[in-house]
Amino acid sequence: MNDKQENLALAHVRQGDDGVWREHLLDKHLRDVAKLAADFAVGFDSSDWASIAGLWHDIGKYSTEFQRYIKTVSGYDRANAHIEGGAPGRVDHSTAGAIHAVRQFGAHGRILAYLIAGHHAGLPDWHAAETGGKALSIRLGAEQNYLLDRIPAQAIPQEILTQPTPTAKLRGGTAGLHLWLRMLFSCLVDADFLDTETFMDSDKVAARSGYRDMADLMDCFDNHMAAFALNVDDTPVNVIRADILCQCREKAALAPGLFSLTVPTGGGKTLSGMAFALRHAVRHKKQRIIYVIPYTSIIEQTAGIFREIFSDNVIEHHANLDPGKEGDKEDARSRLATENWDAPIIVTTNVQFFESLFAARTSRCRKLHNIVNSVVVLDEAQLLPPEFLQPIADVINQLASHYGVTFVLSTATQPALGSFQTFGSKAFRGLDNVHEIMDDPDVLYQQLERVKVNVPDDLQTARDWQSIADELLQHPSVLCIVSRRDDARELHRLMTASEQGKDTLHLSALMCGEHRSLVIADIKARLKRNEPVRVVSTQLVEAGVDLDFPVVYRTLAGLDSIAQAAGRCNREGKLESLGRVVVFVPPKLAPPGLLRQAAQISVSLLSGSISNVLGRDLAKQFFEHLYMRAPSLDKYGIHELLTQDARDCQIQFRTVAEKFKLIDDSAYQTILVRYGDNGMLLGKLEKEGPQRWLMRKLQRYSVNIPKRLFAQLAKQGDVREIGQGLYVQVGDTLYDKTLGVVIDGNIAPDDLTV
Repeated sequence: MNDKQENLALAHVRQGDDGVWREHLLDKHLRDVAKLAADFAVGFDSSDWASIAGLWHDIGKYSTEFQRYIKTVSGYDRANAHIEGGAPGRVDHSTAGAIHAVRQFGAHGRILAYLIAGHHAGLPDWHAAETGGKALSIRLGAEQNYLLDRIPAQAIPQEILTQPTPTAKLRGGTAGLHLWLRMLFSCLVDADFLDTETFMDSDKVAARSGYRDMADLMDCFDNHMAAFALNVDDTPVNVIRADILCQCREKAALAPGLFSLTVPTGGGKTLSGMAFALRHAVRHKKQRIIYVIPYTSIIEQTAGIFREIFSDNVIEHHANLDPGKEGDKEDARSRLATENWDAPIIVTTNVQFFESLFAARTSRCRKLHNIVNSVVVLDEAQLLPPEFLQPIADVINQLASHYGVTFVLSTATQPALGSFQTFGSKAFRGLDNVHEIMDDPDVLYQQLERVKVNVPDDLQTARDWQSIADELLQHPSVLCIVSRRDDARELHRLMTASEQGKDTLHLSALMCGEHRSLVIADIKARLKRNEPVRVVSTQLVEAGVDLDFPVVYRTLAGLDSIAQAAGRCNREGKLESLGRVVVFVPPKLAPPGLLRQAAQISVSLLSGSISNVLGRDLAKQFFEHLYMRAPSLDKYGIHELLTQDARDCQIQFRTVAEKFKLIDDSAYQTILVRYGDNGMLLGKLEKEGPQRWLMRKLQRYSVNIPKRLFAQLAKQGDVREIGQGLYVQVGDTLYDKTLGVVIDGNIAPDDLTV
């Protein structure tokens, strides 16, 4: 430290390659964060709140205790001195700004207090709860005043400390307070992280710039589609797809809001939906397109399609490898590696998108402000989980009404998401005023009829796997979709035991994304060459995977799943007759929960004479039954937790975040497997820690496994932790080149992982 800066307050320090420690002045950090946060909040007219949050978020660092600590510790502790908690001696510097906000603005200061107090550990609960973390009401108590009062009187510049009362109104009324606060929180933490990153590693900042604007991306897309059209056969299916694409482009001029894109499987929804989104974004000056997919296991195909068109303007992001998820293990590098969705096109999952909108942690909330003024395509919208349907519908309505977000519900089997009265006492507040993009979906379904679905007369008697395997082997090319990973493995074992079926391929989410992509590419190549190919897969192939088999078998499942399976049959309409879809009752029931309930509803609807299993009317009945039979469309009382005390700005953010889990991540552990040539990436992760570009690449090598089996792997030494709660495969026996993760020669018997 030079003599001139000896008495100046510091925000951060870093050690350069030359071994010299460099200082980030606190005054400059606060002003720069305030400006950046204010810019982020322009999209929802709340810049004054965001600016003050930026100015006050780190005023606790002016304390003698913090300055002494950051100037005297060394090595790792010094580089991470600005991270609260987790190490002896680290100083609470976030509570001071929260207390100052309440002193300055009274009850309205609580808005800023949530943001400032939570900018390290995440948004807190107002009341004490079992979820951990100190409640905000306690942190604002009189006994904590010393955290502000200990700061020397002249340490904080008055132009930072004294601010006018913000005048911007909250968005969405009392019911929308939680979302508005999260959006402001997102502006603050992303600004804080980016300004810190600029100081810590300016090269990383430069590497993330240079994205193309929406108009350029639309031209790029149009050129791609024009070239594609020159090379496709002039079949009836392709003529219909071209008309669907044309309608999507025309309807993009409609005013922003809620849209549905109802197109049968194989109708080209992915590219047509992108055509709508791009034109709509250009016409209405939207800042980005977010393509939301139900399963982690299929995200790589859609992301791959878009990367082929848009190159590096696409980010693929799911929840498996979020650095800093474990707050007690975060450090400076893990914080800066978290994703902020700064690219124009994002491909993500239902889990990442919706859980982030109810999250408390900085790592999950950082990106939220970049959802504002965007186009969100919900692919396969029928897979939204019923037990969370009410809070999901509420937040969609809030985003569309108050944050300039256009939603497109894209699916072949539209769920019944309009408002309705349930059997209980509560009405479902649904998505009303949804505009259908297609002129006449019923005509489309007639035109794109390419398969006949065979349903057994007896839906109660199960078949055994050996008889199914024998039957599948009679078909040169066939796809069989099952609902359980262990079922997929067992059927694959039986088929490959035969000389005739030795080349049968396997797909499940126990294979990493890179592995699945290569297998799917192999399947497509064989089909294109008209070579025999037999595939056993979990339902990961049902949503968006572009396969075209003459025959498809499907274990008994919900009608939506049967319809999706049918979309992998005679997809291009090239067969002389209709493709064949065979539904059968497997030896074991579907996994407990939604999958089993959906299958049971199908049994009730398919018992009797059904002329069209894939009819839209039957699909509507299916979803009505599914939602009506659900014990609750807000199983964990999310709405009440967010609104019951909102008038007093008392919100249980952390409790809600713990309860709003589309997947119980406490039951699963993500591991990084060794596959292909990813050894260099894993070595870099272990040596240098998480970095955003590196985590983006490594997502393709991650697999989720149940915690109970993970514990077995850890005990056996098959995995080891290489930092920040990230675990990597040890040795060569854990990952099978055909089946993916195996444990003692067996695949984990568990339900599907989204």
